[in-house]
Amino acid sequence: MSYESTAEPIKFGYLMDFKLPELYPQEMKEDLSNPFELIFDEAVKSGEIDRPIEIIYKEVEGLPKGSAKAVIDAYGELVDEGCLAVFGPHITDNCVPTREAIEERFRVPALSVTGSDAWLGEWTFSFPQGSLTDEPIFWADLLAKGGHTEVGVLMEQSLVGETYVKNFRNACRRKGIRIVAEATIAQTAQDVSEAVQTLYEAKAQAVVHAGFGFGIVFVNPALEALGWDPPRFTSTAFQNAWINPIMWNAFMGWTGVDQYDEGNPVGQRFLDKYQEKFGRRPEYCVPVVNCDVATTLLRACTDAHPLSPRGLKEALERVKMMPAAAGAPGTRVSFGNWTRRAWMGAGYLVARRLDADGLNSHLVDRFGEEYP
Repeated sequence: MSYESTAEPIKFGYLMDFKLPELYPQEMKEDLSNPFELIFDEAVKSGEIDRPIEIIYKEVEGLPKGSAKAVIDAYGELVDEGCLAVFGPHITDNCVPTREAIEERFRVPALSVTGSDAWLGEWTFSFPQGSLTDEPIFWADLLAKGGHTEVGVLMEQSLVGETYVKNFRNACRRKGIRIVAEATIAQTAQDVSEAVQTLYEAKAQAVVHAGFGFGIVFVNPALEALGWDPPRFTSTAFQNAWINPIMWNAFMGWTGVDQYDEGNPVGQRFLDKYQEKFGRRPEYCVPVVNCDVATTLLRACTDAHPLSPRGLKEALERVKMMPAAAGAPGTRVSFGNWTRRAWMGAGYLVARRLDADGLNSHLVDRFGEEYP
């Protein structure tokens, strides 16, 4: 091929700020990158873009098990490799300090699935795979719909847990729900029997877990030891169920907040293509979420003039009302000059429960309606 017909690939970073465990299935690791490969390869073949797009993947141990510094350093390495934007970091406790470094040092746009509004800024965009402000409202909706007027809370000791609970108190007050007990638990898997006992003695009608998710590991055994099986609700921590069988068992019996909705035709059409290309149909949140991120980056690529970090940032702001694969039917992706949250409509989150087969989950409810 002649000099005039070739071009260097566009580079994007993918920063995973926690190390996937050894038990994490290989096919699910592929679900992280396959949506990008599918969307970008299709765009090159169709002529939508005239050069390939390369994803540079980095995986480091950030908070809660590692450090925020490791995440910031990894971001800098991706910038040095020429990435025009970075997908990540994703954990709130890492995102807040990394945002400061992005604004002060890197000035390369980042997209994240964090649920924290503190992430949002000039260079930082969010595909909130949950929201520390929205989810507590949805918990209160589900509790009210189920007729539960008193609830106990297990709060992980972290920025995530504290922010969830602060917003949950307000949501409960508006719905006339009384929080009868709050008990703190660790961010990592520790003994929680005393905390669960506190909620049990307070005669909570239902239980809410607020946190990143690892703190939930020993809650079900503690409930079983008490012979107590209350309705229980958790956040998008529920999406950690697919990490390994330990986490799956930890979330059995819980209603969690998720982003996969089998009724979304955009997502189902994407999975049709996914199955055709890769021979699998992964019916959970990660593939459809990453489909939306990849499609958004592609749209920005085609509209970035010049093709630079700032040009891409400004092009992201011009992505408007794009039909989304994630969330309930009708969810859209839309940014703006001062709009940094991608998914529009309450239905970008849904409620699901796990099936006992260790593989599937089922839809419980869609948000967006007022409950009594």
